Amino acid sequence: MKMENNLSMTLGAYLPILQKRIMDYSTYHGIKTLKNPFDFWLYMEIIWKMKPDFIIEIGNNWGGSTLALAHQLDLIGKGKIIGIDIDHSKIDNKVKDHPRIFLNESPALDAYTAAEKMIGSSKRTLVIEDSSHTYEHTLEVIKLYSSLTQINDYFIVEDTICHHGLNIGPNPGPYEAVQEFAKDNPNFIIDRTIETFVISHNPSGFLKRVK
Repeated sequence: MKMENNLSMTLGAYLPILQKRIMDYSTYHGIKTLKNPFDFWLYMEIIWKMKPDFIIEIGNNWGGSTLALAHQLDLIGKGKIIGIDIDHSKIDNKVKDHPRIFLNESPALDAYTAAEKMIGSSKRTLVIEDSSHTYEHTLEVIKLYSSLTQINDYFIVEDTICHHGLNIGPNPGPYEAVQEFAKDNPNFIIDRTIETFVISHNPSGFLKRVK
């Protein structure tokens, strides 16, 4: 598809095209990577601003985004990544061999205690939740892992685009989980100001801790 020939296309018509490109062809250093590039640019900006001591990535799949995050930590010269997934059999060796990456093959809720122990206290922590996307599980993960963040840290809930831009995934799903969490938790705000590319797989998914 040529952009200059499709300038009248609606955003609703474009999103499935973007989704197919991400799902079928996107890679990082040759590793399949299911991330919206608009969102990942925002991740890079958040990492540069936060200078996190830890990034917890829940849901790693092939590990492309895990490696990309590790390279961002290389650039700021600090930080470790805790990669959590129920199955790490597809993880590329380049990911396993990176010294900043620590993999935990277990369900997210079961992995919390080990992550908490590794992080300790008063550490800047960025959490990225990309696991099952069901409403109940996503809400449980947010409630549990949000306790590891400090003021001005971010908790990113991915794929809130489910039924809020694309008719895919559980319904209710991550979007509804974020709304429910934010409604009852004054320590966090939904930071819509960060969505400056407009196009995002995480609409309303950028939670910022404010107190």
